[in-house]
Amino acid sequence: MPVQRARSIDDLFEAVAGYDLVLTVDAPLSLALNRRLDHPRLGRFAATPQMLAADEFRPQDQRQLFVEVIDKTALPWKQAAHLVELILGCWEETGDRQAILEYDRYDTTATREVLEVIASVASAHRDLDTYRIDEDRDVAVIGESQFSALDRSILPAEYDTIDPLTSEAFDLPAFHSFASRTAIVEAIVDNVTSDNADDVAIVMDRGGPFPALIESALEARDIPFYGGPGFADNEGLRTFLELLRLAHADSRARVGDVRPIARGLGIDFPVDDEDKLLAELGSPAAEPIQAFCANVPEWTFGEAIREFEELSNQTLDAVRDELGVLGLVDEPVTDGRLDDLEFYLSAFDVPIDREDSGVLLADANTSTYVDRPAVFYLGLDADWTHQVIDRPWIDTERKDREHLRQFQLLLQNGREQYYLVQETSAGEPVRPCLYFHDLLDDDIETFDDFGTIPHTYRRGDGSTGFEHDPVSAAPEPIETISQSSLSTFVNCPRDYFFDQLVEQPDRDYFRKGNCYHDFAEFYVNHPDVIADADRAELVDLFLDELRPFVDQVDRDVLETEFDVGLELIGRFIDENPPVERDYSEYEVLPFGNLVADYFDHPIDSPITEQWFENPELGGKGKVDLIHSPTQLLDYKSGSAKSASQVVDRSSIEEIHDKPDFQALLYLAHHRRVRRDEPIDFVFYHFLDLVDDAITGTADIEDALVRVTYYPETFDEWAGTQTAFDALCVGVAESNNRRKTLEKLGYDAYAQFLDGHAFPDIDEKDALLDTEFADAFVRYARDRVGEYKYVTSGIESALKTLLDLRGENYFRDDVEAFEPFLDEQIALINDYRKSSFPVGDPNLDRVTHRDLLLTEEGRDD
Repeated sequence: MPVQRARSIDDLFEAVAGYDLVLTVDAPLSLALNRRLDHPRLGRFAATPQMLAADEFRPQDQRQLFVEVIDKTALPWKQAAHLVELILGCWEETGDRQAILEYDRYDTTATREVLEVIASVASAHRDLDTYRIDEDRDVAVIGESQFSALDRSILPAEYDTIDPLTSEAFDLPAFHSFASRTAIVEAIVDNVTSDNADDVAIVMDRGGPFPALIESALEARDIPFYGGPGFADNEGLRTFLELLRLAHADSRARVGDVRPIARGLGIDFPVDDEDKLLAELGSPAAEPIQAFCANVPEWTFGEAIREFEELSNQTLDAVRDELGVLGLVDEPVTDGRLDDLEFYLSAFDVPIDREDSGVLLADANTSTYVDRPAVFYLGLDADWTHQVIDRPWIDTERKDREHLRQFQLLLQNGREQYYLVQETSAGEPVRPCLYFHDLLDDDIETFDDFGTIPHTYRRGDGSTGFEHDPVSAAPEPIETISQSSLSTFVNCPRDYFFDQLVEQPDRDYFRKGNCYHDFAEFYVNHPDVIADADRAELVDLFLDELRPFVDQVDRDVLETEFDVGLELIGRFIDENPPVERDYSEYEVLPFGNLVADYFDHPIDSPITEQWFENPELGGKGKVDLIHSPTQLLDYKSGSAKSASQVVDRSSIEEIHDKPDFQALLYLAHHRRVRRDEPIDFVFYHFLDLVDDAITGTADIEDALVRVTYYPETFDEWAGTQTAFDALCVGVAESNNRRKTLEKLGYDAYAQFLDGHAFPDIDEKDALLDTEFADAFVRYARDRVGEYKYVTSGIESALKTLLDLRGENYFRDDVEAFEPFLDEQIALINDYRKSSFPVGDPNLDRVTHRDLLLTEEGRDD
C-alpha cells in the first residue's frame, strides 16, 4: 500500500476546534493542539486519557508504582519492575486490573502481592479505571485505533472520531545519503543556529549512535536543545556509580580501566601509568581515588554522595533526592544495592526539570507527532522498527498495524522533512526500516533503492574544522631506523606514524625484560658482586619494579621465574665467557641500570648494551652483548623461534605477517666491524629452560637459537668446506648422506658445485626435480658407485643445503636488504611530506588499532 498522507497538526486543530474535549493518546499532539487555542477555555481542551483522569501531564505510573512495591514488599527489584510492567500492560489492553490472573503462568503469589499494592495506592491507571467523561460534553477522538481498552473505558456513549491519516497518497521527500554519521551531524549543525533552534526537531533512534554525536555537536556550538540526555545520563551520576563499582571490584583494576572515572573527577594520569594496577600506584594523583575506594564499604549511600561531592566539586542533590525516594540514602553501599540502583536507572525515566526550548530531540521509537516547522530524520534504518513484545493479552497483528500507522504519521511532521541516511556502513549496505518494505510496492532492501541524493560534504563557511596556522618548514629527514620501527612500518605505515606521535604507556613485559637485561649487563661488568650478593634480594628488587603491574597471584609465579631466570643468565655467562675488547663502531649511551644503581657500581664494559647508529646503512640499535668479535647475543624472555623462523620473518620479498628484522639489521651493521668473516647472531631464550632448571636438567644449548652470516653468496658457500662439514656432522656414520659424501670426498664435492649454479628454488621437491639434482646424482654415482644409498644420500644433501639456506644469512641476502632499508627510509621521508597510508596490515600486530580506520574509511 502507498504511504497515506497525514493531516498536519494545523489541519487536525481546524477539524477539532469546535469540540469541548479532544482526546488522543499522543501527549505531544495534545500539547500542540492546546498551543493553538486563541482564547481561554474552561477545563482541558486536548488531553490523553491518563492526563485527563489524573489531572497531570504524563503521569509516571510505572515508576511510582514500582517504588511503592519495593517499599511494601520484599520482592527483588527486577522481579517487582517486571510484574508492575506486566500488570499495567495487561490492564491497559483488557481494561481489567485483575485480568492477568486469568493466565496460569502469571497467577502467582508474587503477582497477587503486587496487585494488592497497585490496588491500594493512587495512580493514573486507577483514576482512569473509575473516570468517566460527562455525557453532555462534545468529544472528538483522534486516532481511536491507538486507544487501549482502558483508554476507551472513559469515553462517553457518543463521540466523533478523527482519522489522522487521509486517503490521499504522500510522496516521500528525497533521501540524502552521506558517507558517515559525522557528515550527517555536520550537515545539521551547519544549518541550525541558536536563532532558528526553536523551529527544528531531530528524530533519531535514542538507542543508536546519533544522539551522543548530535548532543555534543550542539553543545559545542552553544545551540540549545531539549529531549536529550536523561537523569541517568548525568556525568556526575555516572562517575559516582562507576567509582562505587570500582570500590567493590578486585584489586586488579588498572589505570587504563579507571581513566574515565579519573577524568570525571578532574584527575589526569600520565600515559606511562596506563597498564599499572591502581591499587599499587604510588602517585599523588591516585591517592584520592584509592582513599575513596578503601572507605566505600564502610559508608552508606548518603555518606558516599557527600564524600564524592567533596572529591569532585560537584553537587548531586537530585541524586540524593532520588535515593531518598528509593529508600537507599541510609543503606550501606553493597554490590547488591548497586545492582538494584543501576537496574532502576536503566529501566525507568526519572523526570528532570528542563527548559522546553531549543532543538527538539525526538525518539523514533516513541514519538509520533513533532510540532516543529523543520524536521530532520536521521538514520531511518532497521533500528526504527518497533519490536512487539509477545504477551498473551496482546494482539500482535493489531500492534504491528498501529506501529505502521505511527511510522507514516511520524515521517510527515513539519512543513519541511529532511531524510538523512547512510547507504553503507563498515562496507556493508545499511538496511532501511522494515516499514518501508510494507508501505511501498517495490522491494526496499537498501537506501539505494530510493535513488538517494549523494552528498560529499563541504563546509559552507570555507573553514576546515580546527583552527590552524600554516607551517612552511620542511620536515627534517630521518637517516636511520631501528629494527622495531622498521617492522612496524612495513606492516602498517600509519601505525609507525602514530608511534612517533602518540605517547606509549609503560608495559609490564618491557619492564620485566629490562630487569633481566640490567642483571645480565651488570653480571658481565661485576661478576664478583653478583657472586657475593643475596639473589633473593635481587628478586625482591625486581618484584618491586614490577609491583605496579602484577597482583599477588601472578607475583608468586614471577618470583620463581626471576629466581630461576637470573641463575640461567649467570650460567650462560659463566660457561661462555665473553671476549672483552673495544669497538669503535659502537658507543655507550646512558640507558641506566637498575642493578648498578642498587649496588652503586658503574657500568664500563665496552661489550654490553652497545649502541650503533649507522647512517651509511640506515640502521640503528642496541646490542645486548658483543660476545666476541664474531658473535652478537640477544637475551630473550619470550618463547624461542627456530632459526628458519627468524630468517623467514625477515624476508623482504614477501613481508611476513609478523616481520622481525633484528638479526638481519644487526648483522648488516656488524659485518662492517668484521669484514669477510662469518658472524653469529645468537638469541638466548633463557626462560624456556625454567622447568628444566627447576628439575636440574637444564642444558643452556637448548635455549640458544643461532643464525649465521656468511660473507659469500649461498651459491659460493654451498661448495665450501664449511658447508660440506655441516652436511656430515651430527648424523651416524651409516647415514646415507654422510656415507655418500665421505666416500665422494670434499674435493669432488666442491668441484661439482664450482661448475654448477645452485638453483634459486625454495621447495625441496622442486629442487630434486631439477637437472641440477639429476646431474649431481649421476656425478656421485660415477665416483662412488651404482648404489641406491648414493641417490638418497645426494638428495638428502640437497634438501639439507636448502634448509641451511633458510636458517642463515648470506652476502646476497644482506646486499639485498641494504637497498630495501634505503627504500623504506625514503618512503618514510616522502610520507612525512604528505601522509602515511594504512596499507594492508596484519591488524593483530598493530599497536594503535583504535586510531586506524577500518574498511569503510581506509586511506590507502
